Amino acid sequence: MRRRSLLIGAASVTALSACRERRGRVWTAQVPPAPLPHQPAPLATAPPPEALPLGDGRTPTFTPAAYAEHVAALEQRLASLGVGVLSMRVEDPFVVAGDDAPDALAVRSRVVRWASDMLEKGFFDRRPGRILDVFLFRSAASYERGVRLLTGDGPWTPFGFYSSEHGGLFMNISTGGGTLVHEIVHPYVEADFEGAPAWLNEGLGSLFEQSGERGGEIVGYTNWRLRGLQAAIVKGKVPSFRTLCSMSHRKFYDGDPDVNYGQSRYLMYYLQETGLLRSFYKSARAAKKKDATGYATLVATLGKPDMAEFQKRWTEYVLSLRFDG
Repeated sequence: MRRRSLLIGAASVTALSACRERRGRVWTAQVPPAPLPHQPAPLATAPPPEALPLGDGRTPTFTPAAYAEHVAALEQRLASLGVGVLSMRVEDPFVVAGDDAPDALAVRSRVVRWASDMLEKGFFDRRPGRILDVFLFRSAASYERGVRLLTGDGPWTPFGFYSSEHGGLFMNISTGGGTLVHEIVHPYVEADFEGAPAWLNEGLGSLFEQSGERGGEIVGYTNWRLRGLQAAIVKGKVPSFRTLCSMSHRKFYDGDPDVNYGQSRYLMYYLQETGLLRSFYKSARAAKKKDATGYATLVATLGKPDMAEFQKRWTEYVLSLRFDG
């Protein structure tokens, strides 16, 4: 039995370490913004984490003992699978593990901490009910290798995904932090809004692929999805909002996912920019038993307009937007 200091956000906790549809609840994102800074380190020689000072003021979701037990079990699992030694930090309610040096992981973990805090503040009343792992792999090669060893299957996206079945987020962090923020949304939706429709889940996740703060709240900005959506609008390939909202998970992911993601994202963006997004999310969550698709709640949130006329106005709005990235 050895004594371990676990990194919990900005707090130090000393504990004893003992002894293309959703496949198995898998969600994928597509493209993040610019890469985060990164400092390569040999996979098998990453040093153990060091304690940080107390003071972030967050009430932990799980006890220090629970985190110590989880980290110990994760270390054993990594060793048994041949993944190697990973640097680790606790960013409640996640354990962040990466094949980079602890100082590089600390930089990247700020995205996890910021996104979790902002999303809880703005949207979610419930945190994930179990400790989830966030694997940040520093290259495409280590991402491919790590996903295969940890899940038994290769990744079907080069950027990253969340798997409820495997209890974690798996990221090629060299491609940037946008996919990471997108995927963090999914375990929160899973915990806070069970059975959320695909368009809402992915619309909210993709909204925050390119995000920041405005007035102390998380907001999404225009991003790369805009051009594809505008092109689909011009070609007449964007479905009605009733059709979008009524899509099953299979149809959403296997139909025309680029259009479905883009339309969902920029509907969320419109709601955000008109001050309706947070009230819509909370109303949809409250009404999920009588409005499983979220469509009736959407119509009510918009003030019960003629939805064909609203879609024309929304289309004009989307065509007026710009993304210079």
